Amino acid sequence: MAFDPTRRLLLRAAPWLALLTAGRAVAGDIAHAADSDTLRLGPAQPFDFERLRQRARALAARDYRPLPIRHPHLLDRIDYDRYQQIRYRSADALWRDSRRPYPVEFFHLGRYARRPVEIYALADRMARQVRYSPDLFDYGRSGLRAQAPADLGFAGFRVMHDDHRPGDWLAYMGASYFRSAGTQNQYGLSARGVAVDTTAPGTREEFPDFTTFWLEEPPGADEIVVYALLDGPSLTGAYRMRWRKEREAVTTDISAELFQRRDIAQLGVAPLTSMYWYSETNQRTAPDWHPEIHDSDGLALWTGQGERIWVPLNNPPRVQTNSYQDLDPKGFGLLQRDRDFRHYLDDSTYYDRRPSVWVEPQGAWGKGAVVLVEIPTTDETSDNIVAFWQPARGARAGDTWPLTYRLHWAAHEPFPPAVAHVVGTRLGQPGIPGQHTPRDPHGRKFVIEFTGGPLADMPQRFDIKPVVTASRGSVSNAFVLKILGTDLWRAQFDLHTEGAEPIDLRCYLRLGDSTLSETWLYQYWPGNNGFTR
Repeated sequence: MAFDPTRRLLLRAAPWLALLTAGRAVAGDIAHAADSDTLRLGPAQPFDFERLRQRARALAARDYRPLPIRHPHLLDRIDYDRYQQIRYRSADALWRDSRRPYPVEFFHLGRYARRPVEIYALADRMARQVRYSPDLFDYGRSGLRAQAPADLGFAGFRVMHDDHRPGDWLAYMGASYFRSAGTQNQYGLSARGVAVDTTAPGTREEFPDFTTFWLEEPPGADEIVVYALLDGPSLTGAYRMRWRKEREAVTTDISAELFQRRDIAQLGVAPLTSMYWYSETNQRTAPDWHPEIHDSDGLALWTGQGERIWVPLNNPPRVQTNSYQDLDPKGFGLLQRDRDFRHYLDDSTYYDRRPSVWVEPQGAWGKGAVVLVEIPTTDETSDNIVAFWQPARGARAGDTWPLTYRLHWAAHEPFPPAVAHVVGTRLGQPGIPGQHTPRDPHGRKFVIEFTGGPLADMPQRFDIKPVVTASRGSVSNAFVLKILGTDLWRAQFDLHTEGAEPIDLRCYLRLGDSTLSETWLYQYWPGNNGFTR
């Protein structure tokens, strides 16, 4: 197994989010899509999803041929600092003066996004290619305008807001990555079209590319539809992604079909990619002054049997993969539950506003597992968290995979659990405070904070029990108390164990025969006191 650090750094190294200037969305059809003298469209040609699907199928029957990288020496010179100097000219945005609500701007290629993509404007089942020109960009103080070739191509695109707000709310760039700023207008984690061999033994992770896009905005509708052709060494794919802004979330309805060229050891469906450096759980050894730094703080699962599970994210000492077996899952997501600015104190990147993303399967997905990959990191620049659905059946050459699911980009879970949910995980010294008894040098105290559900309005009581299990070791001093003056309930217990290998912990709250909370799952690494140094 090998990871490509360039890909994991891609979305954070390219400053194409809030740093770029914004265009104002105004309202036309495709005949007025290129209403400037600079933005030009090619001739019209018929297009629909069935044509795209047949193209992807035919492509899978041929040997893989990666897109050529044009002018690589020039791209190497466009590093982070130079890229910040390059701006797309908002006056040349696609659909700038149309009846559609969202103008579209395009990304320049650079060191971290090297392969050009084709982009088409689509209306009434007719597509016209958006023609690249260096005149579409302002090169600022980069010193590159005179050297910009006419055939370089675009790296991707972003969709601007439809009002006077600056910036964009949707962007595609690099491999099959895409993301939305959600309802709080702040970018964070990303989604991908597909994941291939992310942690399969003896393989290197594969990053198929969205090579061609078709952009459609139905007249009068507050939505945009993105069609994409996927191509990679092991598979191809046809995608239709319908984006809508709603009151509580930005939603993406995805219909896709994958066509395999060759066997795949690990196929990842609906993959999400995020960053977790530290939180209240491991902040004691964090080198930065901010109390917490993460785009997501946990993986939430809603199993086919109806169980709600919360897995706090970890920054482990080595790459760790966990699989959560399921049948016809109701959903899963990487969430940012902590929304308190005071817990981050970051007034530039606003981690408290980062969107959560929930995957809602459409139809039965059968047997498989939600896979969580956690990669060690020493800063916030790397996307070190990956989550996806892995079907149980093998992925063989010649297989096809029809996929339908919805993504919810929101501040909160679209389907909150009816039971209490976890809002904090803390680790400390074992034992009972105030008692001068010898402390277990191999022990650790775990404190889990719950709120909501049946606990929301419940007064203090002492018959609620934490049901705790550990994969090895023993548990003591387990009890539950309400934090007076709040709506939080705190479960705590001590774990006693030997050795440095990770321990799987499980806890939920019970009152008599009733389950009061979701299930907390945590992987503890005693070899480094549970913290990444």
